[in-house]
Amino acid sequence: MSMIYHPQKYKIADKAMHPFIDDGEIDEILQEAQEPSKAQVRAVIQKSLDKNRLSLHETAILVNANEPELIQEIKSAAKVLKERVYGKRIVLFAPLYIGNLCINNCTYCGFKADNKAQKRITLTEDDLREEVKSLEDAGHKRLILVYGEHPRYNAKFIAESVKTVYSVKSNKGEIRRVNINAAPLDVEGFKIVKAAGIGTYQIFQETYHHETYLKVHKSGVKRDYDWRITGLDRAMEAGIDDLGIGALLGLYDWRFEVLGLLRHVNHFEAVYNVGPHTISFPRIQAASGIQVNKKWAVSDADFTRLVAILRLAVPYTGLILTAREPAQIRDEVLQYGVSQIDGGTHIELKGYSQTEQGQDMDKEQFEIKDDRSLNEVMEELVNTGFIPSFCTACYRLNRTGEHFMEFSVPGFIKRFCQPNAMLTLAEYLEDYAPPSTKEKGYRLIEKELHNYEDPNFKEKLMERLDKIKTGERDLYF
Repeated sequence: MSMIYHPQKYKIADKAMHPFIDDGEIDEILQEAQEPSKAQVRAVIQKSLDKNRLSLHETAILVNANEPELIQEIKSAAKVLKERVYGKRIVLFAPLYIGNLCINNCTYCGFKADNKAQKRITLTEDDLREEVKSLEDAGHKRLILVYGEHPRYNAKFIAESVKTVYSVKSNKGEIRRVNINAAPLDVEGFKIVKAAGIGTYQIFQETYHHETYLKVHKSGVKRDYDWRITGLDRAMEAGIDDLGIGALLGLYDWRFEVLGLLRHVNHFEAVYNVGPHTISFPRIQAASGIQVNKKWAVSDADFTRLVAILRLAVPYTGLILTAREPAQIRDEVLQYGVSQIDGGTHIELKGYSQTEQGQDMDKEQFEIKDDRSLNEVMEELVNTGFIPSFCTACYRLNRTGEHFMEFSVPGFIKRFCQPNAMLTLAEYLEDYAPPSTKEKGYRLIEKELHNYEDPNFKEKLMERLDKIKTGERDLYF
């Protein structure tokens, strides 16, 4: 069987704001890479370990490597690569749902328009302030604001909510970075949102498979595949160079979706000379009123495997794992792929400030599986040797877009991220952590300080850590 990939035979060219997914291309690449030899798989793994981005065909070889021995080698290599690029830090954030009005009818989503059981809520400005205060009082510094797709949630509304979040200060707490997960906008709309000072703008394609996309998006603006697939192109044209893509696993074959995500990365690199900042890969979870085809359900074994494959395919792209996944799965894939997680998550509207506990499926988009508090997540990370990070330095120093790639591709990002993670961890330990977490956290910091070979840099880092202990905040490299 030929293993040669000929990209010139595909007709779709990469152009700004033009659709670029060819289902036939992805299907053929997957077919061509069927039953790869051990030597082929190991050659692809080695290329990735040399910090080189993988092609679609090379990624398809990993996707089709089904022998347990090879799957374990893929996971082991991903673990090595992740530490080489990112060090031991894990970025933490919290999702904050602003409103669940929606005009779409997506079969897999509790917010769909025809779900009459869903309790529709849009946070008032006072509600939003209360939510942010509760998040800050827990120790959060990074949020992603989530909106349904509805005319009320236009660019101006999004921008105003971002400004409100940044304005809230509670004791020593503040939100330093606001990301957005919302519907695609036009170029002018993206410019309005950018002016509010957002970080990443996320738009998930949900499924890259055209036929499936139409089946699961019954009505509404979201049914337009091309408008959605070009949404982040419009964001880039508007000057937002920090973008997040994603697929909802369980709508179609995960192998196809992995290659769809990679094709999306290729498009950005070809047209804009920079890839997306993050990739998300949530699995479908239970929700009020949803209907899904269980044929495409992704097992735990396949899920953990595909995370490792994504890490090898895109060494320098952040991988986000959310509280959709149970703690044991999250703890496993942190080892070999994921660089960002949420902690202390509530996806119910007003869920952070309300006192009652438990999930109300008629107020949520889906069911979460990891309901640990932020401190429980922090302590678990510290116990396993990871450095929890709330760092936002790259965005304050304009290390985004092409500038981020300039730093990250040579490996310099590890040099900045790890010490900045230690500084934000120290802030958390001083301001929010209970005594047991504080003791464990500083013990980890001391251990990591011994790993610095450059005495001048180590001295600067220790000086900043001492300043944090005496009350200074927001120090970074």
